Amino acid sequence: MLAYIFWHRPREGVDEEVYERANVAFHRSLARTPPVGFRGSVAFRLQETPWLGGGAGAGYEDWYMLADFTALGVLNEAAVGRGHRSSHEEVARQFGEGAGGLYGLVEGDAPLGAVAAGARSTATWVARPRGSTRRALGELLGDGMDPRHASLWRRQLVLGPAPEFCLLASEASAGVAPTRLPSGWSARTLQREVLFGG
Repeated sequence: MLAYIFWHRPREGVDEEVYERANVAFHRSLARTPPVGFRGSVAFRLQETPWLGGGAGAGYEDWYMLADFTALGVLNEAAVGRGHRSSHEEVARQFGEGAGGLYGLVEGDAPLGAVAAGARSTATWVARPRGSTRRALGELLGDGMDPRHASLWRRQLVLGPAPEFCLLASEASAGVAPTRLPSGWSARTLQREVLFGG
């Protein structure tokens, strides 16, 4: 399982509610007519978007769940193709800045399915220092998590500024506790509000 994650903000002067409605309309379009290999998507509202320019300010985080790398290419074409073009263009007209990342599921279930709008969610992003040779340690970050309700993700390609690992869980597991992380590793937990899940 892969997840294409897109962090974004509207351009200056665009009403946030209008932008959110346009973004949710695009997610609904994909849910109604899913491209081959598409496994659903979730859109979140964030109080801070550290991976975007300046690091401060609210923004959005969209997760597009995909069966494999082939499905990523299919989604790329389908998003601006017949059936989805108008909803994609509506949100794109209001778009200000963004960054993306591609992550692979390491363990656990992807608790991103039919989540209710307005629900709260937590993501803990973990970075290791540049040049670190302790790469395998990242796979232990999920220690203590309930794999039925949590998941650990690892970046697949360096497409943007987000950290290498992401733990999705209702609460941080022992694997990402500050006392557990090696020197130089860092963890940042972001609270998210669901706008769309399906």
